[in-house]
Amino acid sequence: MRQIVLDTETTGLSPSEGHRIIEIGCVELVNRRLTGNHYHVYLNPEREIDAGAIEVHGISNEFLSDKPFFADVVDDFIDYIRDAELVIHNAPFDVGFLNHELNLLGGKGEIGNFSTVLDTLVMARKKHPGQRNSLDALCKRYGIDNSHRELHGALLDAEILSDVYLLMTGGQTSLLLGDEADEKGDDGFAIKRLPKERPKLKVVRCSDAELTAHNEYLDFLDKKSGEECLWRKLDG
Repeated sequence: MRQIVLDTETTGLSPSEGHRIIEIGCVELVNRRLTGNHYHVYLNPEREIDAGAIEVHGISNEFLSDKPFFADVVDDFIDYIRDAELVIHNAPFDVGFLNHELNLLGGKGEIGNFSTVLDTLVMARKKHPGQRNSLDALCKRYGIDNSHRELHGALLDAEILSDVYLLMTGGQTSLLLGDEADEKGDDGFAIKRLPKERPKLKVVRCSDAELTAHNEYLDFLDKKSGEECLWRKLDG
């Protein structure tokens, strides 16, 4: 299964007000493994960036002045995401902007023509109802270090979201590639695998006194519950 974790930065909040995409960052997952096949581009939006947006992502008009237009990269971008599942946090925002860019070019269709979309914000709200489910809040909940994230950036946020998504869905996560990737449990801590060539574990059997005490405790549980305890049922 091929998934693309995607994020964008924009000149403002709404394409209906003429705002445009200025950065696209994507991270590729194949069968829940990071491949290192990232996609990242800055774009000249052909308009000024709102001051409030600059405070969020720190990208200036001057920096983007010599960057390509969306029309220059659209074919490569579509080829990259084609037939993949896009994993996006608050997907309507990013998909809305991407569709706006495609519509401005005419005849390019919409994102839904090339990819399916999974919204991790919707997923997080179902998994953690009544709690904050911003990307920062999820990083804290799953023990992901995002201290290097002073400003928003599309590629950085896509990398962080890939960690969040893999942990939130109970799988492995790492920015390492292939078989070198670490595994993490639901608490976000790495699971260290022991080498296969390790010595066999020593089996220590209980003494007669310990076995007697154990059976007495099971008798106590039988009496309290009014029936045979689960331990004895399983043992039988």
